[in-house]
Amino acid sequence: MTRGRLVTLREFTSRDGELVASSTPDPFNDFGAVVASRFRAASIGRLVIVRNADGRPIGHVSWHEVNYGPNPESAAWNIGISLVPDARGQGMGSEAQRLLARHLFATTAFHRVEAVTDVENAAEQGALARAGFTREGVLRGAQFRAARWHDVVVWSVLRGEV
Repeated sequence: MTRGRLVTLREFTSRDGELVASSTPDPFNDFGAVVASRFRAASIGRLVIVRNADGRPIGHVSWHEVNYGPNPESAAWNIGISLVPDARGQGMGSEAQRLLARHLFATTAFHRVEAVTDVENAAEQGALARAGFTREGVLRGAQFRAARWHDVVVWSVLRGEV
C-alpha cells in the first residue's frame, strides 16, 4: 500500500473487478469493445485508488511497459487513471498519479514514467502538471477513439523528479 494525504493506492482484490468493468464512460475514454480483450492480453499492472476520508474505492491506476530501444535501459512505464465522477477535480487524481510514479521508481529500475492524454483533456493535463509531470509534445493522429483519430499529448516524469 502507498498512502498519501488524500488517497491510498492498494492492490486489487477479487471484489474490485467491477470497479474496472463499470468505469464511468467519459469522452476521453471511449475506445469501444475491442479494448477489454486487448487489455486482458497485455501485461498491465493495476492498483485501486481509495479515498482516505471515507475508505471508498474511487478508481484505479494502471501501468504498462513501453520501449524506446531494444536494450532494457530504454524501457519506461506508461500510466493511466480512471476516477469516478464525484472524485474528480479535488486533487485526488494528481496525488494518485504522483504516488504511482513514486511507487514505480521505488520498485523498478526504470528511469521514466509517462502518461498520454487527449490534447483537449485539460483536466487530466492539469492533474499531470500538479503531479510533477512535464509536458513533452503532441503526437498527431496517434489515438483512434470514438470513431475518429485524435491528437494526444505526452507528459513524463524522470527518476528523481518526484
